[in-house]
Amino acid sequence: MSTAPGLRPAPAPDAGPLRRARVVVRGVVQGVGFRPFVYGLATGLGLAGHVTNTGEGVVAEVEGAPSAVDRFCARIAPEAPPLAVVESVETTELPVARESGFHIVASRTGGPVRTLVPPDTATCADCLAELGDPADRRHGHPFITCTHCGPRFTLVTGLPYDRAHTTMAGFPLCPDCAREYEDPRDRRFHAQPVCCPACGPRLRLVTGPSCAGVPLPAGDDPVGAAAALDDAGAVLAVQGVGGYHLACDATRPQAVAELRRRKARGDKPFALMARDAEDVEHLVRLGPVERELLTGRVRPVVLMRRRPGVRPAPGAPVPADAVAPGSPDLGVMLPYTPVHHLLLAAPGAPRLLVMTSGNVSGEPIVTDDEEALVRLAGLADAWLTHDRPVQVPCDDSVVRVCDGEPLVLRRSRGYAPLPVTLPVPVTAALAVGGDLKNVFCLGEGERAWLSAHVGDMDDLAVQEAFGRAERHLESVTGVRPALLAADAHPGYRSVAWARRHAGGRRVARVQHHHAHLASVLAEHGIEAGGRVIGVAFDGTGYGDDGAVWGGEFLLADYDGFQRFAHLSYVPLPGGDAAVRRPYRMALAHLHAAGIAFDPDLPCVSACPPGELDVLRTQLERGVNCVPTSSMGRLFDAVSSLAGVCHRAGYEAQAAVELEAAAVSAGDRAHDPRYAFRPSDGPGPSTADPGPLLAAVAEDVRRRVPAAVIAARFHLAVARLVREVCVAARGAAGLQTVALTGGVFSNTLLSSACAGELRTAGFTVLRHRGIPPNDGGLALGQLVVAARAGAGSR
Repeated sequence: MSTAPGLRPAPAPDAGPLRRARVVVRGVVQGVGFRPFVYGLATGLGLAGHVTNTGEGVVAEVEGAPSAVDRFCARIAPEAPPLAVVESVETTELPVARESGFHIVASRTGGPVRTLVPPDTATCADCLAELGDPADRRHGHPFITCTHCGPRFTLVTGLPYDRAHTTMAGFPLCPDCAREYEDPRDRRFHAQPVCCPACGPRLRLVTGPSCAGVPLPAGDDPVGAAAALDDAGAVLAVQGVGGYHLACDATRPQAVAELRRRKARGDKPFALMARDAEDVEHLVRLGPVERELLTGRVRPVVLMRRRPGVRPAPGAPVPADAVAPGSPDLGVMLPYTPVHHLLLAAPGAPRLLVMTSGNVSGEPIVTDDEEALVRLAGLADAWLTHDRPVQVPCDDSVVRVCDGEPLVLRRSRGYAPLPVTLPVPVTAALAVGGDLKNVFCLGEGERAWLSAHVGDMDDLAVQEAFGRAERHLESVTGVRPALLAADAHPGYRSVAWARRHAGGRRVARVQHHHAHLASVLAEHGIEAGGRVIGVAFDGTGYGDDGAVWGGEFLLADYDGFQRFAHLSYVPLPGGDAAVRRPYRMALAHLHAAGIAFDPDLPCVSACPPGELDVLRTQLERGVNCVPTSSMGRLFDAVSSLAGVCHRAGYEAQAAVELEAAAVSAGDRAHDPRYAFRPSDGPGPSTADPGPLLAAVAEDVRRRVPAAVIAARFHLAVARLVREVCVAARGAAGLQTVALTGGVFSNTLLSSACAGELRTAGFTVLRHRGIPPNDGGLALGQLVVAARAGAGSR
């Protein structure tokens, strides 16, 4: 067995009895500096032996004094490197071999793959110090990295995690980098993306015709030139670790408006990237949890409440109004790659950048450089690109803070592919998720791996990206699914994908809201048989009766559910047309409540006269009107009825703006007129919003501010949740309530519901690390289908 270059032999073992042990460490232990850590720990304790990577994790054999072996085993988990996640340490006694020295040996291939690939991680403080040090050989190097930071998941092509199994395989190490890579005392020992200006990937700037008149700095400085273009108001395509961003100066209204126009974004908010937290603390409520999220290793987009009425200090950057019109939050992230740091630190660079996904709306994020020059040609003026391939796309993660705890709304970069530990073991399975915010999930045993955010499955390119990402995740997890799980909706494209790729495997169908509830149960480690009262509020979910569900109270566990109550059905006129035009949903609710279409109501005046006549006939005759119990659609209806939002340019815009209005109202006492009418009868009970809608219409006519109406509505929904759950407790004896579904992305509502329920004596389960929206759906599908063992339909 040979010793890697640069290794010093361990001290000779103490005289006396010897002990030899095989230690297998499982978890996120490759690509995080674990082998050099083991080397240092073993040699410091005077142990002989060796350490290697295998498909199941890191395997060490240590030999020496029994007390030293004991200390080695006791310290290996608590003292692990910063990015490591140790799931288990297994020790087996071996015969003494009287080995001399401690060695790091080449990775062993073959056998089952059971180790875990780390996610991409923000540039660490040590690398940033070198990046800014003119005396360091990596000064200004846009790909600086070490074992404590940088890309992992997006460049892995296979396991074990070695350079040959990454997209860095095509970049031979220069002599200086090779010495660091082979030296276990160096923080870049076996850092697979390690490189420097002499051997690493190359950054280049490609400019389009619109940049011809912009003065650029002299010399070969692509970052400086890109910053100058940003400062001049250009739109820049920037290649990151998981794909392209589109960037522009966030303080220039014209630049932001132009990017919004080119991307056909409607009023959907843009995310901001700031140099540091101090550049946004005058704009948002920046608490300790938000600050920790902004500056930590993941660095997601953090949605933070705006600070209204605060006058910024002179010179403080202020984003254009078009960055996030109508939103109660600003989405902010800090730089997480060396390129970002260099771009924001360049002389004259803007202090705030819009940083949004590099794609045409509805298409997947662009990752390939040549493809970017074509697909982003109508969006970008210039491209800051490089030649390190991206193996799998990975969008930015999005997080809010609710009641002092993080709430992940999009679980992607920085989180994927970290596994979720399951409270119930599952057979090898693939759950394909839903059609919106698609995320799929692989699982086997007590682990489930959620993919990065894929996107909306309407577009063929997204479906193709889904297939590539699924194959990649199979390759890095070693899961070979024997079962597929999909939504119950017969028209979902994700369901069609599962059928096309089943290849004789079973395809189990899982009801949408049951999957949502199973997702929150699995996240909280609820064991089999743990039945709860489930509140599942969202926009659309295919119901067992063929209706569109979405305002559901279920008595459920992993193995099944009973529909205890739901919002009363109202017609959904024209399907998706009602989703895009919330005034149609408002008129449908008025019709169901027996409230006249008077022109003094905002939703009536927002509807074109010809359409209003057609809609009235359509509702009266029930033509093309699927019944829906959706809470998301009720939010849309109230938003339009109150005059807040009549047309939705992006998903849930009407609900987002209604939340924004409610937040601006501050603390308002509840209004007893804002109430739901309960109805009893055979089957599940219903909650009729008719009285509430009548109260809203009355307040609109009395010119009560929309903010007050919005706040009263939120409180009324929270009271409904408490009242129905109290009734369910009386009927079923259950004490735990689980809140799930996309409506609970609304932190104002989530907090109000949790407060009402806790006051009533309930234990409340809410999502934290798994999205409440359809981004968490696949986890629930996986557990339900694997437990049920359902056959094909």
